[in-house]
Parts: sequence; structure tokens; C-alpha cells
Amino acid sequence: MKTRVCCLHEAKDLRIETRDIVAPKAGEVRVALGAGGICGSDLHYYQHGGFGTIRVKEPIILGHEAAGFVEELGEGVTGLKVGDMVALNPSINCGTCEYCTQGLEMHCTDMIFSGSAMRSPHVQGMYRDKITLAAAQCVPVTGDVSVAEAACSEPLAVCMHAHSLVGDLQDKRVLVMGAGPIGVLCTALAKAAGAFEIVVADLQDVPLNVASEMGATTTINVMNNTTTMAEYAQGKGYFDACFECTGAAPALVSALGALRPRGVIVQVGMGGDTAIPLGVLVAKELTHRGTFRFYNEFQQAVTAISTRSIDVRPMITAQMPLDKAVEAFELAGDRTQAVKVHLMFNTDSAT
Repeated sequence: MKTRVCCLHEAKDLRIETRDIVAPKAGEVRVALGAGGICGSDLHYYQHGGFGTIRVKEPIILGHEAAGFVEELGEGVTGLKVGDMVALNPSINCGTCEYCTQGLEMHCTDMIFSGSAMRSPHVQGMYRDKITLAAAQCVPVTGDVSVAEAACSEPLAVCMHAHSLVGDLQDKRVLVMGAGPIGVLCTALAKAAGAFEIVVADLQDVPLNVASEMGATTTINVMNNTTTMAEYAQGKGYFDACFECTGAAPALVSALGALRPRGVIVQVGMGGDTAIPLGVLVAKELTHRGTFRFYNEFQQAVTAISTRSIDVRPMITAQMPLDKAVEAFELAGDRTQAVKVHLMFNTDSAT
């Protein structure tokens, strides 16, 4: 059996190729993909051939945000049946290292993560019409939701893990820096957690409009409005908590200034080396926490999407068939037009 795949050879060299697909062995399933989201890391691979010290050194099938339908069950698989819609968890932790045994699986020292060039050989990803993988990676999706919604489970899980580190947001003032997919999902989670006020800042109007649909009470285009963030910094700050989703130094500095004493900032965005104003951090007794990937939040994310307790539909701005992968990646990289772009598999049409 053959399947089409979306394979990156080097920066800007994205090809639709054909690969063999094996029958599922014991404990495995074959899934017909329906949708795969283009993530920021996928964009870095496509645009620059990697990010930081992580470089594409051999052809790699991209993609780690995906959902589809079960086609075939291997021996011994329970809890799934042919036809089930499933969200695909891209993480396979070893289960035996010191972090896995401490319940910190997101820090597994031997993590296998789909579509990642961190390991050599690279871990092949999920942008393909059909994939055979461990049944444990397939989480059933219920409810009347689309396969594109289900494919948002992975980024929502990332944001749920970040949310678990910020503390109680009931009746709190929350700042979200950056209105990309992660920023708007953090916005939706803050709304669901009962935040009193949610302010989202970004450089572009399109993602800010999506943030408004997903729960922002106020949005700020910091390109057009250069004073509001400074106003929030008056009187030792305004916000109780912040999700910093850009990884950009100017955004981080603004966020630290806008936080009230003993506020919490969760660093979701990952950039390069960044200077931090330690005087502000110390004098206001702020907590600056990093967050990385997810673990049991993946199941929670699938449940939230299945029930639409978190409605991800506003962030899905385009769906394009696999044979238009290059156009999809170019669109995904244009923040004036798109928030989340999905590749659609096993279909000849886009919506």
C-alpha cells in the first residue's frame, strides 16, 4: 500500500512524494488522515531549514498536529474501532527515565516527537494520507466536531499545560502577548477559567480579531498603538498574570512592566537569548515560569474540543489540500492573513 507524504528536503524545498505504508502490527492502527495543522516549528523548518541549533539534515516528513479516521486495527487493540475519528498524539515518551518516573513525561530524556529534526535520523511526521502508529497515540474524538477542529488538540494541549502553571485566574486581569494559534488558545482558556479581563496584544489585526472571537475583552495593535502598554505599566502594573506567546524581547519587557507585584508570567513563546530586566523582576517579586509541551493534557484537550468547551473554530482560517502544500505554508507564514492553516488529506477540495 502507498501513501502520499509532504516531505521537506531543505529550506523552501517541500515535495509531495509517495511512500510505502505497512500494515498495523499488534498494538498499532492505520489511520487515514483528515487534517494537519501547520505549526510555527513546521514554518521554521520550511522557511529556514530549522531553528536554533536544530537543522534539517535529511528529508523529513513534517507535521505533528493531526487527526483522522481509524482504517485498520492491529492485533490486540481495544477501545478503538474502524471509522472512529481520532486525534493523534505526536509524543512517545520512554516511560523509564528519571523524569517519566516522576510524572514529568514532557521532559523525557528519550522523547520521540513526530516531525522533529532534533534526533538523527529525524522522526518522520504526520503530513500524509495514511499513517500506521501506536494505538496509544490515537485518542477518540466525540461530539459533532470537524476533523480540522480535532487536529487542534496538540496546540490546545500545549496551552493547557501552560495554563496549569499560571495559577487561579478567576476574576483576574490577564495579558496575552501574541495572537498566533497559541496566544488565541491561551485567551480561550483564560476566558474559560473565569478571568475578569483579558487583553491581547499583537502586531496584526487579523489575529487580534480572532482573539476577540475567542474571549479577549480588549485587543491592542502595538504597531498602531505605541502607548497603551506603557500605560498599563503605571502604578507598578495592572495585570495579575500573563501568557507571553511571542518569544520576542520587546514583548517580554512590556509584559514584565505591565504585571502587578507578585504577578505570574508564563513563558510559552520560545525565541533566542533574551535580556530580562532583572530589576523589574526582583522589585515586583514577579514569577517568570517556562512551559514545555504537555503530557496528560492531550486527553483533556481532545475532550475540550469534542465538547466545544473550548471552541477552536475561529482560529482555523484556511484549509487546503495536500497537493497545495507549498501555497498552504506560504499562507501560514503570512500573519496578515492567517492564524491556523490546515493541510487536508484524502480530499481533493479545500474550504
